[in-house]
Amino acid sequence: MKRVIFLVLSCCLLFLNAAGYHIIGGEIYYKTIGMSADSLRYRYLITLKLYRDADFTCGDRQGCIDRFENPSVANVYSANGTRILSSVYLYITAIKPLIDTLKNPCLAPQAQHLEVAFYEATIELPPVAGGYYVSSQRCCRGEKLTNIYDSEHEGSTYYTVIPGSETKPYNNSAYFNKDTTIVICNAIGFSVDYAAFDEDGDSLTYSLCSALTDGTLNNDRSSTTPPPYNTTVRYIPPYSGNNPMGGNPQISINNNGLITCTPDRPGKYVVTVCVNEYDRTTKKFLGTHSKDILMTVFDCTTKITATIPSVLRNCADEPTLAVPMPNYSNAGFTSTYYWNFGDGTDTLTTNKNLFQHVFPDTGVYKIKMVVNPGLACTDSTTGEVSNYPGLKADFKNTGFCKGDPIQFEDLSTYQYGTITNRKWELNGDSTIQDQSTRYLTYTFPSASVYSLTLTLNTNTQCEKSVTKDVRIYAVNPFAGNDTILVRGLPFTMQGSGGDTYQWTPGFGLSNPNIANPVLQSVTDTTYILKVSSLQGCVGYDTMSVKFYAGPEIYIPNAFSPNGDGVNDRFRFIPVGMVSYKYFRIFNRWGQELYASTDFRIGWDGTFLGKPAPVDTYIWILSGTDLSGQEIQRKGTVTLIR
Repeated sequence: MKRVIFLVLSCCLLFLNAAGYHIIGGEIYYKTIGMSADSLRYRYLITLKLYRDADFTCGDRQGCIDRFENPSVANVYSANGTRILSSVYLYITAIKPLIDTLKNPCLAPQAQHLEVAFYEATIELPPVAGGYYVSSQRCCRGEKLTNIYDSEHEGSTYYTVIPGSETKPYNNSAYFNKDTTIVICNAIGFSVDYAAFDEDGDSLTYSLCSALTDGTLNNDRSSTTPPPYNTTVRYIPPYSGNNPMGGNPQISINNNGLITCTPDRPGKYVVTVCVNEYDRTTKKFLGTHSKDILMTVFDCTTKITATIPSVLRNCADEPTLAVPMPNYSNAGFTSTYYWNFGDGTDTLTTNKNLFQHVFPDTGVYKIKMVVNPGLACTDSTTGEVSNYPGLKADFKNTGFCKGDPIQFEDLSTYQYGTITNRKWELNGDSTIQDQSTRYLTYTFPSASVYSLTLTLNTNTQCEKSVTKDVRIYAVNPFAGNDTILVRGLPFTMQGSGGDTYQWTPGFGLSNPNIANPVLQSVTDTTYILKVSSLQGCVGYDTMSVKFYAGPEIYIPNAFSPNGDGVNDRFRFIPVGMVSYKYFRIFNRWGQELYASTDFRIGWDGTFLGKPAPVDTYIWILSGTDLSGQEIQRKGTVTLIR
């Protein structure tokens, strides 16, 4: 049981560890919100802000993570590094998306998506000399950062200093209140106001500084390393805390908090900004506050290319002169597009959405489209609009039955042109086609659903196809097997295969217009059955009836198995028999050559696969008639070749 509990806890810890991996920046700060009830301690509202790369989905080390952990942990230390309180749990009070999109007509559109989570907790601390450190430490940073070695295993420390009793224990710390996402393009200069806010109006100075690691083996979600905090992340040369992303000129920040840079390499960079806080009245140093931020530099270069179809043909069904105008250009985020339609009109669009232009008449028009007219990043192209609409493709068929010639008629019309060519394709096979007339006649070999396509070509170079499913029906007439009947006994006919039936001649039938009439006759007759379906399909089958006196068994006295199709098998004809026990054939020495109880097969004059000699053979058979009487017969048959 202990082992199971250990495994469960291990899994939970693994989850907690994983939850921190996607954090790419943050800061922690405080605000004094009064005194405790006994007036011995100051009450501080602690705020931790953590930033997540919202575009991050899956990584080699960090798996797939899409949420903030909750709660997060902070610790409080005295100036000499003594831990004052047990872990402080900060809970999320808000999560905000941070999205910025590059808006430039000459550059490829780029977007950066972050999320920031606000954590809060309230603590009480008595004023002491030297003050306190409040820190939140964790592993690990985002994956594959450009300026930090093995960033997915590198920890982070965010801390703030509460001044001691000798200075200003009731201070409110400075913090960075500009929660924005910054889109940066490589080789293009940028500047961003990253000044901090201080509620007390203290004096602030700025610098770029080193990002702090968490001082552990980089495998814990939260660490408890005491101050001083001076262990930095491992920067990849030539990057450092005061040169975190290079550039030409390289990144810098002035004393008003303005960051400037012209990046020279795309990538993801951790940039840490430090702000020193001084009491404006006493000039005393109150502490240093820092914030890690992620700056992503994109390759925004774009080859502006104007692209529209070289030829647009308006072959629409309806005779409308409005033509959809597609735009496949490669352009910037806010590019504009100038269109000249060759009909005396033009227009300017601000996106690549499909739109309609109404031409004054049919005809061929030369058009031109220009991307970013008037800018250095411009391109143009030309095309042609062939505006001859009103082509409707349609056909119908007459007939639905297998085996009957079925006629298809082209019903297509063209208002502003002439249909010059037709092609018929059955199930993708173009071998059945008629290029000159509106009619196709085809006989389908079986009942099924066929796909028939009619393709039209016109004198205006329009082409249009229409495809329809054609269902072919069939009947499967069956009048029954030829049979031998006993004179005077009734027999039920076994017609099938359709919806309506007609037997001819109707002689001896109880009703010639049903599938199963009763036959009472003594005359040999061949009946023809006409079977029809509800769709009008018709089929025929025949059945021959012979009458014998019976019950009896009729057996010939000779047969000739010579392959001429006449009298090739020796078999008996039963009349009024219901079952057969045996039918056997022997040679003159008593050797059995053949045995069967199926009168329809008969002996083919062979034994062990070889032709039996011309001779006289003995046969015997036994069966039961309609009255239940057993009938036995025996005799001889002569084999003739």
